[in-house]
Formats: sequence, C-alpha cells, structure tokens
Amino acid sequence: MKTKSFVVLVSLILLFSMGVSGALAADYPKRPITLICPWDAGGGTDAVSRIMATLLKKELGVPVNVVNRTGGSGAVGHTAMATAKPDGYTIGMATGEITMMHWMGLTEVTYKDMVPIAMLNADPAGINVLTDSPWKTYKELEDYVRKNPGKLKDSGTGHGGIWHLAMAGWMKGIGLSPDDIKWIPSKGAAPALQDLMAGGIDMSTCSLPEAATLIEAGRVRPLAIMADERDPKFPDTPTLKELGIDWIAAAVRGIVGPKGTPPEIVDVLEKAIAKVHKSDEFIKFMNNRGYGMIWKDSGAFGKFLEKMDADNGVVMKAAGIAK
Repeated sequence: MKTKSFVVLVSLILLFSMGVSGALAADYPKRPITLICPWDAGGGTDAVSRIMATLLKKELGVPVNVVNRTGGSGAVGHTAMATAKPDGYTIGMATGEITMMHWMGLTEVTYKDMVPIAMLNADPAGINVLTDSPWKTYKELEDYVRKNPGKLKDSGTGHGGIWHLAMAGWMKGIGLSPDDIKWIPSKGAAPALQDLMAGGIDMSTCSLPEAATLIEAGRVRPLAIMADERDPKFPDTPTLKELGIDWIAAAVRGIVGPKGTPPEIVDVLEKAIAKVHKSDEFIKFMNNRGYGMIWKDSGAFGKFLEKMDADNGVVMKAAGIAK
C-alpha cells in the first residue's frame, strides 16, 4: 500500500508540475522585457540589440527595451545578465567576450552562469593588409612573418580583445609565438584601420564587415578569413582552414538569460527569436550592415560557447593574456 501511495503521490506532483509549467509558458510574457547590451550605444552590438528588440516586440506582444550596461571591457553588462532575476524579463545580448573575460581576471562570470537561448551572428576575423603592400597572398605574408619575427604590427582592438586573440590563435596555429607579430592596442577596428591607411601598422585582424568599405574601395586586401567557410560577400578570400591552419575566430552575438530561467520561458523566447531571425526586416538589416547571419538554437549555442571558451583559454594562456 505504501508503494502504491508513493506512486500516486509522485504522479500528482508530476501532473502539478506540468500544469504549472504550461501555465507559466502560457502567461509569459505579460509585461515589458529588458534586453541588456554590454557595449556602447551606436556600436554593432547595440545596433543588433535594437533591431532585435523592435522585432521581438511584434512577436511577443510586449515592449522589449534595450539598456546599455557598459564598462569593464564588457564585464559590467555580462555580469548584469548573469545576476538578473531568472524570470524571463531580463535577457541579454551576450558577445564572445563572455568566453574571454574570466580568463583575463576581469570577472568571475562565465557562460556557465547564463542560459543560452539563441545565437544570431558571427563575424570571423580577417587578415587585412593594404592593397599596395608587398603581400598579395596569405602565403607571402606568412613567409615574411617567419623570416622577420616581431617586425610587423597588427591592431583592431584593445590588448586581450577578440581581434588580438584572433592574431594570437593564428600564430599558434602555424607554430609561431604570438609575439612574432607586435600587437598595437586600439579602441576598435575603425581607428585601427585608419592607422593601417596611415602606415602606422602593417595589418588588421578585424572582421571583413568592419573593413568592407576599404576593401570595396580597393584600398585594403583581405588575405584570409578565420572561418570554416568563405564569406559569400568576399568569395575570393580563402579560409585559414583551406590553407591548412586549424583556427577560427569570430565576434559572436547571441541572446542569453540568467541561469535558472525556466525551460518553458526559454522555449518561448527561442521560438520568437527564430521567427525574427528569418524575417525579411532582420535579414535586410544584417545584410546592409554586412553582418554574418548564423543561427544556433539553445542547445547548439551552449555547445558552441563551451568549445569557444576552452579554445580561447588555451590561446590566451599561450599569448600571456590570461591571468
């Protein structure tokens, strides 16, 4: 009798839980949602956050308000995402820095403190040089670096930023030291490309979308891209993978919630974001900006972050970037 009573009790608990879960999903959302952007207004992540918020409002039926929480090289905003109440009303536009900041000692927060909901975008690093530089192919540049370690200068972001990491991983991938190219910190790709045009640096490992205007003007030549596949907008640029180098690096963006966000709410958000990602408005926006459209659902996004975090840790330690 005790066994039978226990089975009945468990069944009732499961039925109750299913009812609560169903009610939770059916009732969500019923008030405005906050979308945290960890970078400044006017930047790429802010722009993607705002178009996503505008279009999500149509899907969810409630306002989605973008709040910029900046500082600490992304640590402030990502920490705010991770420590918010896990009720679905505060989500965030996480960037690849969430797999880097803890290695640098900027924060203890990692991707494990968040629930991945959907990955939207990835812009791989390129190896960009002036069109009139001595290097017309990737192989010519690599040969020069091998024969002249420490002579060339690269830039695209601050010390330890995503494009610095891209260069360090590239060097490790060809059996060289990250110090074999001198990194010049900058406040971003735009000032780095200006420095490239002025002759202050020899290359920039920023993304191709960031260099697109200069590439299309014939002033900058991308010698390679750090991706699994070629960029359809730059079909003549080979990947490092094609060249026999096992290294990819990209600026990525995706929606996350704080750890503990109910799966039913994650499911509602994932489905809404998927519709936005396929919408004509979002596709047009991303194409006009030159941003790479990548879709990964919650599970795939989580596995992606896990691998990215592990790979970045290895490279950052080798480059002396990790604490």
